[in-house]
Amino acid sequence: MSRAVWQGWIGAAALMLGGISAVGHARAQASNVTPTPTGETTPTVNKSAPPEERPDPMKRRLSDRERIQQQKYLKNELKPDGTFKKWLEQDVVWIISDEEISAFKSLKNDEERENFIENFWLRRNPNPDSPDNEFREQHYARIAYANEHFAAGKPGWKTDRGHIYIAYGKPDSIDSHPSGGSYDRPMEEGGGTTSTFPFETWHYRYLEGIGDNIDLEFVDTCQCNDYHLTIDRSEKDALKYVAGAGQTLYEQTGQASRADRMNGGLEQLGKGPMSSSQQSKQFDRISLFAKILAAPPIKFKDMEQYITSSQILKGPPFLFDVRTDYVKVTNDTVLVPVTLQIQNKDITFQTKDSVSTGTVNILGQVSNINHRIVQTFEDTVNVQVPSEFLAKTQANKNMYWKALPLRPGMYKVDIVIKDVNNPEHIGTWRRSVNVPKYDDDRLSASSLILASSMARVPSKEIGAGSFVIGNTKVIPSVSANPALPVIFKKNSSLNFWMQVYNLGIDEKSKQNNAEIQYQVTDLATNKFVLDTTESTAKTNPNADQVTLEKSLPLGSLQPGKYSLAIKINDGVSKQQISQTAPFVVE
Repeated sequence: MSRAVWQGWIGAAALMLGGISAVGHARAQASNVTPTPTGETTPTVNKSAPPEERPDPMKRRLSDRERIQQQKYLKNELKPDGTFKKWLEQDVVWIISDEEISAFKSLKNDEERENFIENFWLRRNPNPDSPDNEFREQHYARIAYANEHFAAGKPGWKTDRGHIYIAYGKPDSIDSHPSGGSYDRPMEEGGGTTSTFPFETWHYRYLEGIGDNIDLEFVDTCQCNDYHLTIDRSEKDALKYVAGAGQTLYEQTGQASRADRMNGGLEQLGKGPMSSSQQSKQFDRISLFAKILAAPPIKFKDMEQYITSSQILKGPPFLFDVRTDYVKVTNDTVLVPVTLQIQNKDITFQTKDSVSTGTVNILGQVSNINHRIVQTFEDTVNVQVPSEFLAKTQANKNMYWKALPLRPGMYKVDIVIKDVNNPEHIGTWRRSVNVPKYDDDRLSASSLILASSMARVPSKEIGAGSFVIGNTKVIPSVSANPALPVIFKKNSSLNFWMQVYNLGIDEKSKQNNAEIQYQVTDLATNKFVLDTTESTAKTNPNADQVTLEKSLPLGSLQPGKYSLAIKINDGVSKQQISQTAPFVVE
């Protein structure tokens, strides 16, 4: 079922909550025109005489008919109604956005279309720095699987099961009833026993950007293996319109009649012990199907094009720096703080009433390996400076922080910023991030964050607000490149923050026993300027997780390059880990 049909249907359902009917839709597959080569007969040659020189048939001048046929072939192959149409309406039909479709159809020549397709896959590459595009390879493997397993008088990719499989991958479990037959309704469907058409329920434990425990039901009402996705669970009931058959529990006891099923509503399940609770869940089901088939709305639509189409910047690039970190929340969720750093000198200010104001719009988007948008964040940052001090504050830096809860795995992060007072001043940033998995039985740690500022927050602000991790406000120092060390002034302090997870607990004493070693090395001399150790058995003996927060005054260090190393030796689990971070003292 196509995205457009579903969105229109869902919109109508949201307004009316009326009965529904299945809607079938398929995009026609393009027919490629294949040229037929012209045959040539080779003349007999007298071997005793020199062979007659003849023109190469592959290089000869084409006849008018052949030339017209060749032009027609090229026209059909290279215009959107040939190969490109097949790519648009078959290869990527379930993963391309409406905005991308409009952009593709507006292209004027084949070179632009080829560049679009190249950028289309590049934008979806979970690792843009790699020559291999894992997403593209997985996508075509899914199409092949769908064609092999879901064909129903039409290619498998055209079916609803093929659509969902291509878009979301293999479900975590499938409840399959290939022959239909006797079916005991669960109480939330009215109870009682009926007979069903063939149907399947696909269960996804989690779909990022959509939710937990997603159930999608497919019904084969024609019994021809063409299972269609349905929002009405009563569609599988083969006895729904048979008087006196397949009654719900309330219909069996006279507390409801079959006519009650037809009184309108999203589903025609009939009344039962738990039917009253279904009414409140109807909008939840509409919302679920809307999320399944649509991307989240974007507020800064003018900036979205720089994410969806890799549009070339018209003006000078708006420079900014980005840092990403990883902090464990649960076994299945990791907090990924994203820190942006923008300098005043790169912002356009407008002065009014002796106050200079700069405004920056920020749009961020996180996509998983299947190119499903799992997080979107949008914000506006205002920077105000008294006009007489504007020139003196050009070197000042402005920080923006967004904490993204993500599951372990590979993601692509796109960030676009716009200088509102200079609309063509746009900055873009794109990276792949590999969110780590923190296993229960493995000693591990968060990112080691070198911070320009670090302080405890009041109890009412714990876990809330920008730059707040737990009970500490940590403002990371951000370098222009992740490979470059961060810079600290000699009159400041080196603040660092890190969490250690899964410390071993002794079964007898119920305590941990790990040694944590802190080492600061002068990289010019390769000598330690700090080497100290502490024991968790003394600082936090009963915890399997500890937070390391330290501040080191830098006044005694000479300007130069240094490295901070934190080593953890767990005496209970006999595991060791370490984290290092370079920094510069000026």
